Amino acid sequence: MACWGLGRTLWDGVAERGTALAFGVLIAVGELVRWAPARVSGPGRTAGERESAPLGAAGALAYALLGEVGGRPTTHDVPQVVAVVLAAGLVGLVPRIALGTRGPALDHLARRVLTAGFAAVCFQPLYNTGTLAQWLADGPAYPLFMIGLLALTALCDAVLAAALARAGWPYGPLLRDELQALLGIGSAVCATGVVISLATAVAGLWALPIFCLPLLLTQFAFRRFAAVRTTYHQTIASLARATEIAGYTPHGHARRVAALSRAVGRELGLNEPDLDVLEYAALMHDIGQLSLLDPVPAGATAPLPAAEQRRIALLGGAVVRQTGVPAEVAVIVERQADPFRDQPVTARIVRAVNAYDDLAGERAGPGGPLRALERLRLSTAQDYEPGVVEALARVLARNGRTA
Repeated sequence: MACWGLGRTLWDGVAERGTALAFGVLIAVGELVRWAPARVSGPGRTAGERESAPLGAAGALAYALLGEVGGRPTTHDVPQVVAVVLAAGLVGLVPRIALGTRGPALDHLARRVLTAGFAAVCFQPLYNTGTLAQWLADGPAYPLFMIGLLALTALCDAVLAAALARAGWPYGPLLRDELQALLGIGSAVCATGVVISLATAVAGLWALPIFCLPLLLTQFAFRRFAAVRTTYHQTIASLARATEIAGYTPHGHARRVAALSRAVGRELGLNEPDLDVLEYAALMHDIGQLSLLDPVPAGATAPLPAAEQRRIALLGGAVVRQTGVPAEVAVIVERQADPFRDQPVTARIVRAVNAYDDLAGERAGPGGPLRALERLRLSTAQDYEPGVVEALARVLARNGRTA
């Protein structure tokens, strides 16, 4: 698609060069001020990755839906839309490549080009041939057409985003999360893109800086919010390391359990908010061991009496409640000693993954991960949820960790 757009544009020439340059600069600026993903926890991706350059997305959408500039009809076509969005996106990638910034930059650019191309294919041929004016000359039909086109474009972008994030994970939950995210920054991007297009048709190119400023300020606000979330996560992770520093749990145990729990939760189709709660609970599930006078060997509490397990879990939940994390996190920690049939699914995940990491530690030797998984399977009748254990097995097999 990129080759087709560039080739046709070079062959036919650029129509309305000033307009193309103005929108190209807008898209490039949006890509240059994009923020990096907030954080990556385990083998999944997090919120903050969905639309890291809303100004660039709105500019691309506005150019794809542009019909007039200052009252004069435009003549650019679909290939030129693709070429302008592609060229601007490549300009936005130059500093990231020069600085060695890691991330799925080409995937992001491909998604941007495909989404803008889809919107242009739905709008530009109808507008340039006059069909749109004949069908929607009077009444509320034109706004309804634009709303329907926005809905289709947003759905296209969500499908592409979920496909890029799949990497072996169930596609349905990923698509659901993307569709839910459209109610936030996605709706702002679509609305701003249409407003820029309509305002440019009346006021000319001066509408670009005027109507882009609110979205640019919102983008900086989202960047600050992402930074706060990252700091918050790092604080929780540092608190979780207290048991390792005090010698109650093996080094890296909380981090491994959190990463693997999040992967299992994604495998089971949990949404992003539940995955965040699950990760925090997995990081802090052993915090109650700080109440013990002597550390438990290897940090494994399973051999302890049920009453002692219950006391540790309740003390851990009490500590978690003082950290300011959501109350659901404390509930998961408190219910680690309950029978698994009485636990919520998030608590069942932490319970199974914690047991796996205890059994598959460095002392297990060669084949330890496979033996640990078999022990969990043999205990599904009483101690662990069978569906969670099988999801854990699939995650381990995907990452080559069952040998």
